[in-house]
Amino acid sequence: MKKLFSYENGIVSLMALTFGVLFFDRLALNYLVPYVAKDLSLNNTQIGLLAAGLSLAWAFSSYFTTAWSESKNKNKITFILAIFIFSICSFGSGLAIGFGTLLVARLIMGLAEGPVIPLAQVFVERESTPSRLGLNVGILQAVGGALFGSILAPVILIQIAENMGWRTAFYIAGVPGLVLGLIAVFYLKKSTTESRGAKNNTGFALKEIWAYKNIKWGTALACCVFGWWFATIPFITKYFTDVQGMSAGDMQKTMGLLGVAMLLSSLFFPGISDKIGRKKALYIAISLGIFYPFVVYFLNGSSIHLPAMFLSYAMVGAIPLVAAIVPSEAVPNHLKAKAIGFVTAVAEIVGGVIVPAISGALSDIFDESAFLWVAAVLAVLSLFFLSKLEETKGKEFPAEEVN
Repeated sequence: MKKLFSYENGIVSLMALTFGVLFFDRLALNYLVPYVAKDLSLNNTQIGLLAAGLSLAWAFSSYFTTAWSESKNKNKITFILAIFIFSICSFGSGLAIGFGTLLVARLIMGLAEGPVIPLAQVFVERESTPSRLGLNVGILQAVGGALFGSILAPVILIQIAENMGWRTAFYIAGVPGLVLGLIAVFYLKKSTTESRGAKNNTGFALKEIWAYKNIKWGTALACCVFGWWFATIPFITKYFTDVQGMSAGDMQKTMGLLGVAMLLSSLFFPGISDKIGRKKALYIAISLGIFYPFVVYFLNGSSIHLPAMFLSYAMVGAIPLVAAIVPSEAVPNHLKAKAIGFVTAVAEIVGGVIVPAISGALSDIFDESAFLWVAAVLAVLSLFFLSKLEETKGKEFPAEEVN
């Protein structure tokens, strides 16, 4: 019982809930887009740009704000202020009167959200026992991206939008983060948040980070994995309802099912990677993801449509591995936070900015399903970059050992 209430479990729980609220706010627009697009007259290109704009701001802040925070030993105050700001920004999305004002609100939210994930992942790693690192990071993704972002968000937000309007849904989404920010003020210990990088006076350390082979190939891999997800997530609800003819209720249930798939895969693949290694776990997850776009397109209306989507969507379980665990294990302690921030930033720019913008434009120009084929190509490319990666689990990686 004492172990259950240990500080390690407390940090994992707090960071997981923070992840959850962050993804709830970030993904809210994706689930509300059928309502927002109709009310504000948005086309697919604008929808893609909204996702891309938030990701661009997130990417910039993810690396530069995290690196600055590490160098100045300001991790705790940066983390807490970021939570308060992105929570308040959710209200701004609800106040939008057109594409321009909504884009501004999402840009500010992205700037605030950027450093939260790299810092939270480092906090968890510092308090994790080595045999639980993959599982603990998986819990962050499972509770954040899956439970809150992909299971609870579509159910809660769509119900609110149907009964009270999409603006009210954004207002409500901003409240929980304010509570978690207050908890973090009192719960986080100095030993958890104290910077390692400040002691080495490494600044932004771009050249030092890029010198490691697994950062080079891992960054390319993360771009493809992020791109696979972001190629579909901004457009999939609109595709289900407008193209495949799903009702709002059926779309809600389908997105909830995909959320369950994300929850389980985000626990399973990082957790099993503690046993079989990071690369093997990634090979399994990515191989399944190659089939996801084909399942969505070709199996619509069949009895195996939902089960096949559930299984093939499991590639999302690769995200915590490529975004946190692999870059963290590729560099020495004083570079971990910056490495996570760097990989996340580049992956957000390529996978979260460029890919959705291209996917939206192609869907407008050629066919509504174009975004699915962008995802398929990126899944195949992920396997190529994964083949170049060295196994990181259990490997001693001295600071002077670079490639």
